[in-house]
Amino acid sequence: MSTATIGEIVISPRVLEVITGIAATTVEGVHSLHNKAVADTLSKTSLGRGVYLNTSEDGTVSADIYVQLQYGINVPAVSMAIQQAVKTAVYDMAEVTIDTVNVHVVKMVPAKRPKPDVKALFDEDFLDD
Repeated sequence: MSTATIGEIVISPRVLEVITGIAATTVEGVHSLHNKAVADTLSKTSLGRGVYLNTSEDGTVSADIYVQLQYGINVPAVSMAIQQAVKTAVYDMAEVTIDTVNVHVVKMVPAKRPKPDVKALFDEDFLDD
């Protein structure tokens, strides 16, 4: 089977942010994502809801994820699970390799607080399927 290059495929950073955010929130023990600054909540340019991707000049991609975890879980184990889930999901869906995934635990949330829905986190039309 021959492969011919017909054109170029460009994946928006917003798509990678959504994939990263969904992968992180599906890990057991993660309550929600959290913006690193109040200004990010108000800014229209920061739509990642706690996911910050950075592409360096040499083409490597790194992710910083700010999370709130559920009280009573093993923080290092959940953090490593987030790193693995994000790397796997982004590579499987977009064939983009994320070199480093930095997990920032912002807060521990009591068990009584309900976990937000993924649709509320990203408010995207394609999540209605």
